[in-house]
Amino acid sequence: MIWNQAESAPREAIEATQVARLRETARRVYAISPFYKKKFDELGVNPEAIKSVEDVQKLPFTKKQDLRDHYPFGLFCVPMSEVVRVHSSSGTTGKPTVVGYNAHDMEVWNEVMARVYTMSGTSAEDVVHNGYGYGLFTGGLGFHTGAEKIGAAVVPASGGFTDRQLMLMRDFGATVLACTPSFALHLAEVAAKAGNDFRKDYKLKTGIFGAEPTSKGLKEEVAKAWGIDYHEVYGLSEIIGPGVSCSCKHSDRLHIFEDHFLAEIIDPKTGEVLPEGERGELVITTLTKQALPIIRYRTGDITSIVKEPCACGRTHARMESIVGRADDMLIVNGVNVYPSQVEHVIANTEGVTLNYQIIADKKGHLDKLEILVEVSEDILVDNAGDMERIKKDIQASLLNNLYINAAVRLVEPNSIERSVGKAVRVVDKRRD
Repeated sequence: MIWNQAESAPREAIEATQVARLRETARRVYAISPFYKKKFDELGVNPEAIKSVEDVQKLPFTKKQDLRDHYPFGLFCVPMSEVVRVHSSSGTTGKPTVVGYNAHDMEVWNEVMARVYTMSGTSAEDVVHNGYGYGLFTGGLGFHTGAEKIGAAVVPASGGFTDRQLMLMRDFGATVLACTPSFALHLAEVAAKAGNDFRKDYKLKTGIFGAEPTSKGLKEEVAKAWGIDYHEVYGLSEIIGPGVSCSCKHSDRLHIFEDHFLAEIIDPKTGEVLPEGERGELVITTLTKQALPIIRYRTGDITSIVKEPCACGRTHARMESIVGRADDMLIVNGVNVYPSQVEHVIANTEGVTLNYQIIADKKGHLDKLEILVEVSEDILVDNAGDMERIKKDIQASLLNNLYINAAVRLVEPNSIERSVGKAVRVVDKRRD
């Protein structure tokens, strides 16, 4: 089922829409935003010169620091009297990035989220348990109003309070679960320990998960634990929030809603656009936002894009699940390491769970990598033989597949701190 026929438009029509909207967005920011006017003038770019999708490469990049430098509302292109919603990033380092929406932007957001829900098989007949955090984070409210758009009942559970969430899911008859994949797995673990019968006590049929890089192994474990279809959603507050892309049941790749977002893949070091299918940094230009239009935003997320149509009938380009972040990528003794790659190795190892943490440190002038991995409940920590075998298997796989030499430490079940939000997978003590 497809929410909007724009999702299955021919490639020529998609690109014609993108060019027209790109030119209009460029005109808008050039006329209204001193920041973008200066950027355009420095490059000698005139919005009227945009004649093709490829012409986006003539435009300047925008970085997260640009939003911080113009904190809080310096990049807005409408007066505050027209702003109906403000969100921001967590701001864990320095100033947060602040984003604004006018009424038109809210319609766009609800439209793309309606596509996400429809892609996951959600309809007005469903009860959506929304476990994303509410507040300045875009996740909770983005999923909330999107569910209302399609007429579904939404339970605004937010994050935390695991036992209470499970009670609400059971008593309210939730059929759709929306939260981070790590929290979904945590909910399943707690429910299993409490002796819940997943088939009898819960009515879940599908889940929409995002907000953190996720390996195929973790997706499969969440889907198996709950007995549901797994759909992955991608978004970021600077662009709109959740709703930039989503996976359907026919493909692990995520459909990008190209009539609203123009996506590119660049070499994160040189900024050069890479050929279709190659992995690099995702860059997004908003095509329909008014309050905070963004030109060529460097997301920092590492992925790849292909444009062949999907078996589901949608023709929009599809992106690979986020491999990691350019700024979260670990370089260990000259080797690039992404958490999702480590997770993939762990997922293929018997006797352990997907709860792990990567710790990078220094030993003299050399990098040192330690990986904590929780063993399964049925593996006895005091069984030295099993523990040694599992540890060696992981270390060998890391070396053979990723070319990294890491010390693996197996720890007891539930000993690594759980997160109700985004899982903290990497601790880089070299930056301390």
